[in-house]
Amino acid sequence: SRIMSKPFSDHDKRKQISVRGLAGVENVAELKVAFNRHLHFTLVKDRNVANKRDYYFALANTVRDHLVGRWIRTQQYYYEKDPKRVYYISLEFYMGRTLQNTMVNLALENACDEAIYQLGLDMEELEDMEEDAGLGNGGLGRLVEEADDWLRYGNPWEKARPEYMRAVKFYGRTEHTPDGVKWVDTQVVLALPYDTPIPGYRNNIVNTMRLWSAKAPCDFNLKDFNVGGYIQAVLDRNLCENISRVLYPNDNFFEGKELRLKQEYFVVAATLQDVVRRFKASKFGSREVVRTDFAELPNKVAIQLNDTHPAMAIPELMRVLVDEEKLGWDKAWDVCVRTCAYTNHTVLPEALERWPIDLFHHLLPRHLEIIFEINHRFMEYVASKFPGDHDRMRRMSLIEEGGCKKVNMAHLCIVGSHAVNGVARIHSEILIATLFKDFYELDPHKFQNKTNGITPRRWLVMCNPGLAEVIAEKIGEEFIRDLDQLKRLLKFINDDAFIRDIAKVKQENKLKFAVHLEEHYKVKINPQSMFDFQVKRIHEYKRQLLNCLHMITYYNRIKKEPNKHWTPRTIMVGGKAAPGYHTAKMIIRLITAIGEVVNHDPVVGDRLKVIFLENYRVTLAEKAIPSADLSEQISTAGTEASGTGNMKFMLNGALTIGTMDGANVEMAEEAGEENLFIFGMRVEDVDAMDAGKGYHASEYYNRIPELKQAMDQIAGGFFSPKQPDLFKELVDLLMHHDRFKVFADYEAYIKCQDKVNQLYKNPKEWTKMVIHNIAGCGKFSSDRTIAQYAREIWGMEPSLEKIPAPDEKLK
Repeated sequence: SRIMSKPFSDHDKRKQISVRGLAGVENVAELKVAFNRHLHFTLVKDRNVANKRDYYFALANTVRDHLVGRWIRTQQYYYEKDPKRVYYISLEFYMGRTLQNTMVNLALENACDEAIYQLGLDMEELEDMEEDAGLGNGGLGRLVEEADDWLRYGNPWEKARPEYMRAVKFYGRTEHTPDGVKWVDTQVVLALPYDTPIPGYRNNIVNTMRLWSAKAPCDFNLKDFNVGGYIQAVLDRNLCENISRVLYPNDNFFEGKELRLKQEYFVVAATLQDVVRRFKASKFGSREVVRTDFAELPNKVAIQLNDTHPAMAIPELMRVLVDEEKLGWDKAWDVCVRTCAYTNHTVLPEALERWPIDLFHHLLPRHLEIIFEINHRFMEYVASKFPGDHDRMRRMSLIEEGGCKKVNMAHLCIVGSHAVNGVARIHSEILIATLFKDFYELDPHKFQNKTNGITPRRWLVMCNPGLAEVIAEKIGEEFIRDLDQLKRLLKFINDDAFIRDIAKVKQENKLKFAVHLEEHYKVKINPQSMFDFQVKRIHEYKRQLLNCLHMITYYNRIKKEPNKHWTPRTIMVGGKAAPGYHTAKMIIRLITAIGEVVNHDPVVGDRLKVIFLENYRVTLAEKAIPSADLSEQISTAGTEASGTGNMKFMLNGALTIGTMDGANVEMAEEAGEENLFIFGMRVEDVDAMDAGKGYHASEYYNRIPELKQAMDQIAGGFFSPKQPDLFKELVDLLMHHDRFKVFADYEAYIKCQDKVNQLYKNPKEWTKMVIHNIAGCGKFSSDRTIAQYAREIWGMEPSLEKIPAPDEKLK
């Protein structure tokens, strides 16, 4: 993702100094000393036997040394200032690689490049040794069907903290005694924290991401073994350590398994013990209890629930306050609601968490009692506001009646939080109009929007240094901290030299990615062709099948008139399918099958190529996105909560073809709708169709000849001659049970793609539209998103101040 290490010309050096930090002679010398010291003392190798991975670890440890002082200093600063703290609880964090991000944020990149070059090594080769931390499922998540053993060689960026180990309890039963409720006969699992430093951009602040690992307690299963059972008792310790062994690989799909509920409670219970310990403790390093008034908790603690996965934080906080800290229910509930807030991430019904009550009772008996009590009081509140409206009470209950009673976790989150938000404006509007309508009518002040954002450090400065430099030459480098400044680029919309520079960076990125594809996929692609990407989880609602229909239609058109001047395209689709999602796997199979036909057809030549990008992850995204010309964001209107890949493409100089869904709506608003390729049904059209005559695929199939031809080819084995009925189920799905109305948008999509082709033939006008898009990206910085969470949900003012750097000169 960066230019290979090599001696720069003076001009290049000057160009690169600003954004990448100064390479002072002392810095470089010091880094070389530290590198050699780590190779020797940490890795116990010399230059004769060290390999690339050793060199990566030596460099990582050298860079990490520069974090440590700032990390300790930041935590010390927080203890002394005693500010309000935010705990963002999530089952997933996709961090990608850490090395380059750390160098960028600490302004060490040039110095490290120079040091590594002087040591006779290649920076990019070393960076390539780092495994992705892909601890999540969405677009960039882990490939689970090959074990993702990202920790095999150790992780230089994390620090285990066994001294902060916490006990988490499961199973057992409750006893109601005169001095409160006791949860007894439980099974204990220990939670071992691993801390990863998260550096701010050049402000000397280093925050912490804390991940919890499950460990068996020393006496696990050993209390009651008989002589013969000793070995088995020791082996069984593995069972409780399974809690943190594997992430459920579904995206937008709920699988109600006991192990998953265990994971959700495990992260919450461990984190809340941390929260309470820190709230009670006083200044830095002190163990004394100084704070006991829990009415103060919401002034010192904010807990953000990332989807319903950490919903158990609400009953767990109530359990701690009521059973352990002996607060009265009403006071405890007030503290809980003012502390917690909930972010919703999807409206798809199959994704919503609904846990069976029997499972709950077995695993977390006290929490089920607490949920029943919360619900009882909530139902009384609803009845007081809407007397006699029993249907409303049924709809709003935390407990869903029916064959098997279930706890609706979204309802629990809304009732137990003071703020509820969606992640793009249209998504938040859909929530209050549909899924959470009853709750909005009861408590309208709770509902907010917080449109997602992306970090411009990783998604521009780090992955696209060429573009960052071209921008910095025009407007300086404050945009890295304040992305709204990008709108100043509009002044240069008619500046021919600037237009050329933007186009040149794109062409260089395309050449680089083309080389990467040739090395890894053995496909030769035409770097003059339009690079057309759809990269995201494989899911019916994201409509990779609509993209497939365009590939086939374009192929058929080229075959029909091979001598016409077609706009050349390389269509790349990437993303993972959940292991149990058969349809998603068949969609991947169809894409590869289309590629097998198209890519070997001599009539087509290099005018159309179709490539499936394997193992799409953060690191591949960082290479692909800067090379993109066209970004496909084509979900059925009303199904994509926000999307963030759409923003990454926009920031990196791709144009968007998309529906009015998720954050696309706001992207069109910021850049001007005329600067995106918007097509297809809006939410209103989808609703009208559902309310009216419904969606009938056959009508479109019979009316549109090119659609019929494409479907007949898929169905007839044109793309799978060895297995003619390979795609029978996909055809049946599209023709008879397509919830996402692919055919309804086919015609508008193909017409819109024709407009894309036309504009691509005029490089100058294309690039001017790109500049409009880059200039409209300011809103989509995660800095803006987080500032809004801080001010509007957490009741805090984000600070731009730096703290003093520790003195890093070697004494």
